[in-house]
Amino acid sequence: MTDAERPTFYEFFAGGGMARAGLGDGWRCLFANDFDARKAAAYRANWESGAQSVLQVGDIRAVETSQLPGVADLAWASFPCQDLSLAGGGAGLGGARSGAFYPFWDIVKRLSTEGRAPRIIALENVTGALTSHGGADFEAICRAFADNGYRYGALIIDAALFVPQSRPRLFVIGVRHDVPVGAAHVCASPVDPFHTRALQAACARLGERAKAGWLWWSLPAPPRRNTVFADVIEEDLQSVRWHAPSETTRILGQMSSANRAKVDAAQKAGRRMVGAVYRRTRVENGEKRQRAEVRFDDLAGCLRTPAGGSSRQLILVVDGDRIRSRLISSRETARLMGLDEAYALPRNYNEAYHLTGDGVAAPVVRHLAQHLMEPLLGRCLSGAVAAA
Repeated sequence: MTDAERPTFYEFFAGGGMARAGLGDGWRCLFANDFDARKAAAYRANWESGAQSVLQVGDIRAVETSQLPGVADLAWASFPCQDLSLAGGGAGLGGARSGAFYPFWDIVKRLSTEGRAPRIIALENVTGALTSHGGADFEAICRAFADNGYRYGALIIDAALFVPQSRPRLFVIGVRHDVPVGAAHVCASPVDPFHTRALQAACARLGERAKAGWLWWSLPAPPRRNTVFADVIEEDLQSVRWHAPSETTRILGQMSSANRAKVDAAQKAGRRMVGAVYRRTRVENGEKRQRAEVRFDDLAGCLRTPAGGSSRQLILVVDGDRIRSRLISSRETARLMGLDEAYALPRNYNEAYHLTGDGVAAPVVRHLAQHLMEPLLGRCLSGAVAAA
């Protein structure tokens, strides 16, 4: 496939290029931006060689449309989630981080005045965006699409459909007014599993102005996932080490009776069991206590950006009477994001965890591209695109 035959995209808030990984080699990146120099180093290590670079490192507010070549088929924006997440401070789109949505949209509007509006715009964020500020933030996002000539819809997709990690995310996909939308691309009403009750409730709260362009996107459910958390576990560790027995004992001691019962059940399972552990602060009898909470449902917990050590995910490997614990490794986090083994990670553990914890799961992007964005573009893409 020649460059002229490949659909093109801009990648905003690019991080390590995980949206690019999901789109695959059948797409051509024209421009990428991220403000974090460490993430930019990972982006370049994985996607760029030679002197020519599509990546601009710096604040999105400094991006000029003159730096964005051509008319992109897609503008992808996984804008910061911290102010919209349940763990955040509730600032929403008014926050310093999640508020970066507005300068991104300013770029879209400037491109539109130049006659270069992207044919498709895809936003990705946490599901908390649906209810932030009583739904006002989601309303603002939807109105941005509707007011600027885009028909649009949203989906909630859990990466657990593709990889063994619980990671539900909101995706808002808009198409420019002149892009044909066929009957095969939309549903007459919400359909499981991607139009959840929370999404339906958020849509019902929208004002008439925002609802004007709303569509219920039609997206097939993927084949049943055939991997479990234990499948991603490394045997030859590079970035982490097993805890001393005393530390494992301390983690077990931080568990409530209900969580310790899960460990006891895992010991009786008759096979090696791998659990995901997060330390959380809980209020019990009016006092704050640090608790270790474990799950043995063959899924990792949602990867989160580490802060002060408390949000780094641990693994607990139970094999009968033998119980071992450690931090999840850098490579394991990459596998949980659907990145292939060749993906180059930062050598520093915290940087690698930050990179993956802030990213979008690549197989989810591929599913959206294959079953929605590529068909909407109506291009005669080769089989290599669908398999990328």
